Amino acid sequence: MKKILVLVLCTVISISCSDNDVSMEILEDQMAEELVDDMEVSNFAMGDFVDGAHPTSGKATVNSDKTVLSFANFKTDNGPKLLVYLSTDTNSTEYVNLGDLKGVSGNFTYSIPENIDLEKFKIVNIWCVDFSVSFGTAELK
Repeated sequence: MKKILVLVLCTVISISCSDNDVSMEILEDQMAEELVDDMEVSNFAMGDFVDGAHPTSGKATVNSDKTVLSFANFKTDNGPKLLVYLSTDTNSTEYVNLGDLKGVSGNFTYSIPENIDLEKFKIVNIWCVDFSVSFGTAELK
């Protein structure tokens, strides 16, 4: 009798635990999708970095207020006098200087000056002043 009771109890516990695990996985997936949706909704524009003269990767994002440019999971090579530009093209023919690159790897933020037309200045450019070359760019869409 005790064996049957223990067997029934173990079965009930196993079934209830497995259902919770599946429910938790579904809930976690839904939360992750909602977070990505929220990020896309709360931002004005975003773009992925692509290589220029050097390997460059990561994501560039402009907040909905158009006041902050953020780099996420950013990575590029080190170089002399690297600046962050918002430019009209990948050659930085016309640009707004946001300042020195804060690091070659990590997450960074830059203030965007007021009255910048982000429809015009839609290229984020990691620009090497000494060699007049782009290390990498991200087109904000």
